[in-house]
Amino acid sequence: MTTDFAVIRDTTPAAAIPKGAVVAMGNFDGVHRGHRAVINACLEMARKHGKPAFAVTFEPHPRSFFSPEKPQFPLTDVTGKLRLLHGAGLDGAVVLSFDAARAATPALDFIRDELHGRLGITGIAVGYNFHFGKGRGGSPSLLAREAPKLGIEVDVQPHVDVGDHPVSSSAIRAALTEGRLVDATTMLGAPWFVTGEVIHGDKRGRVLGYPTANIRLDPHCGLKQGIYAVRVGMNGRHFDAVANFGRRPTFDNGAPLLEVFVFDFQGDLYGAKLDVAFIDFIRPEAKFDSIDALIRQMDDDSLKARAALAAAPDAFPKLGEIG
Repeated sequence: MTTDFAVIRDTTPAAAIPKGAVVAMGNFDGVHRGHRAVINACLEMARKHGKPAFAVTFEPHPRSFFSPEKPQFPLTDVTGKLRLLHGAGLDGAVVLSFDAARAATPALDFIRDELHGRLGITGIAVGYNFHFGKGRGGSPSLLAREAPKLGIEVDVQPHVDVGDHPVSSSAIRAALTEGRLVDATTMLGAPWFVTGEVIHGDKRGRVLGYPTANIRLDPHCGLKQGIYAVRVGMNGRHFDAVANFGRRPTFDNGAPLLEVFVFDFQGDLYGAKLDVAFIDFIRPEAKFDSIDALIRQMDDDSLKARAALAAAPDAFPKLGEIG
């Protein structure tokens, strides 16, 4: 996918902002199936009117601003979010800093000054439960009532259900925390993924016959610790792999680390940036009484991971690149 994806921030000069765009507005943590319904409505409206389609999103997540003492498990960092938005077919994204000034901006002022005045949008799509502005005073109904007065078309999307349960970022976090990877993937519409740089470890994997690429995840990552079948994206190619996320209780019970063993791969990965998509949960992390017992289990884990990956040959999130 091309890098032709515009990212507009608070500091972007007005002259560099394409006027007349149709936007999908939301926090978009995870860019799940509910978010994609909003994005698709935006794309359809943009195509109908021959306008560019953008996302409008906020960083950090407003919940992190209002409750810093309660760190939230992020489904995506800002770059991962932008890559998913690009992969969804949008032309760009507006990333608005969520700070004290923005939190104090009344909803009507935000519509008039930001959406209409600075961004010059002609259409907007939001989800049924999206709120914005001071005291969360901006509701979909207020947007639908006031924005058309400024020449802005409004589309409000209903909730998206999986079974009897509405899709939400909090439900996906809960599924990942409990190791319910199938549920998380179903709600996301694609495997959950992380991106990180390979760092040096203790080289123990080489001795065990499983040299791993080690990646530190966000300290607030709530993923269930254990063994996973994963698929690795690197330099435009995908590789099957098995991974452990945890504290290595057989050895040091240290800080959580993602350790990825890439099948049938030869080469030095230190310093490389990898996308790791989680395809299936195999088992919880465990402590072993001997190295031989651990190696036997790792052999079994690898067989199970290969089988899970063979059953999901094309499973990987659609990601664009951000220039």
